[in-house]
Amino acid sequence: MTERKPPGVSFESWIDRQIREGTERGLFDNLPGTGKPLPDQGKPYDEMWWIKQKLREENLTLPLPGTLALRKEAEEARAAAAGARSEAEVRKIIADINEKIVEGTRKAMSGPPLNLAPLDVDEVVRDWRERQPARTPPVAAPPERRPKERSLFGWLRGNR
Repeated sequence: MTERKPPGVSFESWIDRQIREGTERGLFDNLPGTGKPLPDQGKPYDEMWWIKQKLREENLTLPLPGTLALRKEAEEARAAAAGARSEAEVRKIIADINEKIVEGTRKAMSGPPLNLAPLDVDEVVRDWRERQPARTPPVAAPPERRPKERSLFGWLRGNR
């Protein structure tokens, strides 16, 4: 497409000729999506279609307002605490999110009202303990039965 439109030829016929010649040379064969319907065909027009498509392709999400993002983070923290390996890890996760919740209630954040209280650490730990598999203490080996030692003094005292 480096050639210029010749004078006296309309743009439409010049472009149509280039498309036809490209089709004849096979330039449009094996393009991705060939023979498939156009995506989102039949859906109502959306001015933001290209932004939404880009977000889907890049696996991104629109940024949430501050209060909603904090609520989502609190839910994720609860889920992370449920899957923690130790009680200390559960307490650290909850302490971190509680610090963010306190900070969020202290300052003005965008979005709907926060209405989120710090999580009860002891309650989350209790839930975590209930979900843990029952740990049975290791079975101790039965004590060995050794024959009583007989000593000369025991024999003399009458202990046989």
